[in-house]
Amino acid sequence: MMPYRLLLDRVHDAALQFLDRLPDRPVTATATFAELRARLGGAWCDAPQDPDAVIASLLRDAEPGVVSTAGPRYFGFVTGGSLPVAVAAEWMLSAWDQNGALHVMSPAASALEDIAASWVLDALSLPRTASVGFVTGAHMANVTALAAARHEVLRREAWDVEARGLQGAPPLTVFASAEAHTSIGAACRFVGVGADTIVRIPADDQGRMLPGPLAAAMDRGSGARIVCAQAGNVNTGACDPFSEIVDIARERNAWVHVDGAFGLWAAAVPARAHLVSGVDRADSWTTDGHKWLNVPYDSGIVIVAHPAAHRAAMSQTAAYLTPAEGEERDGMDWTPEASRRPRGIPIYAALRTLGRSGLAELVDRCCRLASLFADRLRAEPGVSILNEVVLNQVLVRFNTRDGANVTRKVIDLIQRDRTCWCGGTMWNGEPAMRISVSNWRTSAEDVERSASSMLEAHRY
Repeated sequence: MMPYRLLLDRVHDAALQFLDRLPDRPVTATATFAELRARLGGAWCDAPQDPDAVIASLLRDAEPGVVSTAGPRYFGFVTGGSLPVAVAAEWMLSAWDQNGALHVMSPAASALEDIAASWVLDALSLPRTASVGFVTGAHMANVTALAAARHEVLRREAWDVEARGLQGAPPLTVFASAEAHTSIGAACRFVGVGADTIVRIPADDQGRMLPGPLAAAMDRGSGARIVCAQAGNVNTGACDPFSEIVDIARERNAWVHVDGAFGLWAAAVPARAHLVSGVDRADSWTTDGHKWLNVPYDSGIVIVAHPAAHRAAMSQTAAYLTPAEGEERDGMDWTPEASRRPRGIPIYAALRTLGRSGLAELVDRCCRLASLFADRLRAEPGVSILNEVVLNQVLVRFNTRDGANVTRKVIDLIQRDRTCWCGGTMWNGEPAMRISVSNWRTSAEDVERSASSMLEAHRY
């Protein structure tokens, strides 16, 4: 068997070369799916292969299909890069090969995730008594939170959903904004409520849920109820009016969940914390460390103000499992998985390295760069900024001189240029381009280079 040192040295050197080139590397991949299949695939081999040759082939043949999502000019989706300390922690985590399910399986993982959980609550100004689970991403965090919500609201109706399931259960209604992220509908499917049963509440011109229609909709029904609010609209970055929503839900004995995949991090910035005012009064929250904390993927975070409901929805028991005692943490109590890598360790490394001021600066800098993007683009005739730029999202429409919307064509030209990458969306029934600034590497120079590429595409 090839020694670890030779393989890891090869990958280490290749990784450093890739990261060194990343700031100037073209953003878009150069190989097609078919080309990558041809280079990397073929019939599965009958005999073992040389591990060094396998790694060499992987590094050489996969690289043309790698998109520079970790680079400073990738603005498609809300995608952060990875801080150096988080990458280093991730590598060490793979070498340790620990299971984060039980304290007895890795006391170090248990302690590190417990510390990371407390720091996350501190960073987001959420109740320090809340429980925290480290899951794959914001989507699975929403599933976990809604499972905890389902447990609690049905418990109030004298129904044990974990034991009895949903067949014959009291009615359960989920209320969400018309602008809620698609993950909410998918999470409702996962927990057995169904996406089409969601009562959709109108939103304002920035995608914020309207409290009046919410109250009216809730008054038309009764029983177990969950309200899903949003911190950071995926197009505009706008946040729902949490204080009003929580007041309405409390009066009707409903659970409030906040999908805050990226917008929840506004709480870490004193100058922007007002955008999420009242969010701490909700019952559950989700966010994603890969977005604005800039740690590697597989870093979703679910937070529940009622640990008993959280544990009831997630925990497993068996004769061979050795549960933690006292203050020791069993990660499987808070996540859908048993066997899992301790995802909280890179989060711990990032939070310890950044500190309170470093995290605030990272988030606020992205917001300021988003505003710089908007200012640079709106000065061009035919280019419109469609949203109030309050966080890291910029929504853009490109028109011809006679007013025709050519946004899709411009996006295609931008991606062909490969200076930066932005994706399309629909807003008010028309195509728009979405810019998401979330990467710790992004600078004002990157914004200028990218904006110039966008404007050249518009003028083409």
